[in-house]
Amino acid sequence: MPATFEGQHLVLVAFLLKLGVIATIAAVLVRSMAFKRYLYRDERNLRQKLIFTLFLVIPLAGDVMMRLFVPGFGIADLTLPGVILIGLMAGQTAGVVGGFFVALPAAAAAGEWLGLVVAVVAGWAGGLCRTAAPSTEEIWHFSPFIDLELWGWLRNRLDRPLRDWQALMFGVLVALTLVQWDLARSFPGRIYSWRLHNGWELLAAILATILGVAIPIKIWNNTRIEMKLEEQQRLLMQARLDALASQINPHFLFNTLNSVASLVRFDPDTARLLIVKLSGILRRLLRRHEPFAELQDELAFVNDYLDIEIVRFGPERLRFIQEVEPEVLRQPIPSMLLQPFVENSIRHGLASAVEGGCIILRARRERDRLLIEIEDNGVGMSAERLAEARQSGIGISNAQERLRVLYGDASSLLIRSQPGRGTWVQIGLPAAAVAPPRPAAAARHSW
Repeated sequence: MPATFEGQHLVLVAFLLKLGVIATIAAVLVRSMAFKRYLYRDERNLRQKLIFTLFLVIPLAGDVMMRLFVPGFGIADLTLPGVILIGLMAGQTAGVVGGFFVALPAAAAAGEWLGLVVAVVAGWAGGLCRTAAPSTEEIWHFSPFIDLELWGWLRNRLDRPLRDWQALMFGVLVALTLVQWDLARSFPGRIYSWRLHNGWELLAAILATILGVAIPIKIWNNTRIEMKLEEQQRLLMQARLDALASQINPHFLFNTLNSVASLVRFDPDTARLLIVKLSGILRRLLRRHEPFAELQDELAFVNDYLDIEIVRFGPERLRFIQEVEPEVLRQPIPSMLLQPFVENSIRHGLASAVEGGCIILRARRERDRLLIEIEDNGVGMSAERLAEARQSGIGISNAQERLRVLYGDASSLLIRSQPGRGTWVQIGLPAAAVAPPRPAAAARHSW
C-alpha cells in the first residue's frame, strides 16, 4: 500500500487534497453542455442513465488507475463517494453499473474483488437514498452544513430520525465508510482504504466521504440555479415584449378604425375596402408570435398600413418614398417597430398640414450597424413637445423600451424635429449576417 500521505500527521492534508480532486472533476464536468443535459433531468430512461453514468465512470476509473500505477497517488481514489454520487443522482441501476466499472480496474489488476463488491453495494445504496428522497429538490439541497443551531436541528429530528432524509444520507455515508475501513483491516489487499491510526483520522475519513458527495452536488446545484435564473430572465423579457406588443396593436387598431369611421357615411365602398385591408393586417398580426421579423416583411406591413392612410388622405396629400439598400432587406428587426413612427409622421406631422407632405423611409448598412431613417416634411415639433413625446407618447416610448430590452446599449434611437420643417428619426441596430434578399422583396418603393 503506498506510504506517501499516509503518515499520521499528513492524512488530514491528504483528505483535503482528495476533496480538491473531486471538486475539480465536478467543476470540469458541469462545463459540458452534454453532461448538463443528462444531469438536470428529473426523469431519465435507461439509456440516459447509462450515458450519465459513463460521464462519471471515466474520471473515477481513471483515478483508480492512477492509484494503482502511479506511486504515491492513493489520494486519487474516489471510489466510495463517487459511486454513491452516481446512485444518488441517477438511481439504483446507474449506481450498480457505475460501482462495478469504477472498481473493475482495481479488481482485475490488484485482486481487490471485495472492493468491487463494496463499490456495487455503495452505488446501490446511493440509488436507494434517491428513491427515499421526498423530492429531487431534497437531493439538490443536501449539504454537510446542517444548521447553525445544531441543538435545534437535533431536537427537531430526534422524534423522527428515520423520516428525515438528510439524517438518512448521513447515516448511509457514515456506515459505508466504516464498513470499508473495517473490511480493509480484516482483508488486506482485497479492498483499498486509507491506513488510519486513531479515531480523529477515522472521523476525518467519514467527513471526507460526506464532503465528497456534498461538494459536487453543491457545485452542480449552483450551476442549476444560475440556469434557472437565466430562464426566468428570458421569460421575463418575453413577457415584457408581449406586454409592449399588446399595447402597440390596440393603438394601431384604434387609429385605423377611426379612419374607417370617417368614411363609412359618405363613401361606404372605400370604407369597405379599408375594412378588407384592415382584416388582412390583423390576420398578419395574429400569425406573429416572434419578437423579430425581416426588414422586408416590416416594410410590406408598412405598405399595407399606408394603403389605408392614402385612401383617407388622398394621394395628393400623402406621398411615400422608400430608399432601401437591397442587402439589408433580410436583416432582422423587432416586429412592429417601423409602423408606429410612420403613423406618428402622418398623424402629428402631415395631417395638420394643409398641403400634406411626404414621408421618406431609408435603410442602409454602415459597417456593423443597420440604420433606418424615417423623415417627414410636416409641421415638426418644438424641443419641449419632442421631450414630452419621448416620455409619454405610446409609439415612441414603446419603441424605446423594446430596443432597450432587446439590445441594451447596442441600439440607438435619435429624433430631431424643427417646427415648420418636419421630423427625422434614426434607429440604429446591430447588423447581422444574413442570406441574400428574396427577389422582388421591395418592388413598391414610392407613391
